[in-house]
Amino acid sequence: MEITQVKVFPVEEEKLKAYVSIVLDDCFLVSDLKVIHGPNGLFISMPSKRKKNGDFKDIAHPLNRETRERMERRILDEYERAKHAPPAAEPSGDYAEANADFASHGIQTFGS
Repeated sequence: MEITQVKVFPVEEEKLKAYVSIVLDDCFLVSDLKVIHGPNGLFISMPSKRKKNGDFKDIAHPLNRETRERMERRILDEYERAKHAPPAAEPSGDYAEANADFASHGIQTFGS
């Protein structure tokens, strides 16, 4: 599996530093990853949903440490580049901009 595209949308919040969408093998989009500043530095939060009891459960995540580390390295590298790039437009809550950008590269997304 290869991460073939990474889109980073930096935000200015205390802990949340960016929203991220990735494409795997030019054919599978994963949205709603987050770059979080935690007590030990930056890390990647996987897409999740809130359960009825208020806890969060990942809805997509790597199955082993090696894959997680490889994903984090790639995403954090892109985050660092995006931090130093000129500001881009803010993403909407439904990732309309990201989906439009992916669509412009021939990548179909849900809801498009």
